[in-house]
Amino acid sequence: MATIKIKQIGSPIRRPEHQKKILIGLGLGKMNRVVEVEDTAETRGAIAKLPHMVAVVD
Repeated sequence: MATIKIKQIGSPIRRPEHQKKILIGLGLGKMNRVVEVEDTAETRGAIAKLPHMVAVVD
């Protein structure tokens, strides 16, 4: 399965609880952390819900 790297670029402070849970589900939670996850439709959907907080890194 293909993987993608995502980086957290926004803070979860003063964000709705569901956005914080999406970050934790992606394996993020601290600023500038980079994780490698499988490239699935679920992962792409979670990234699409947080375009202001995460970025796909090459």
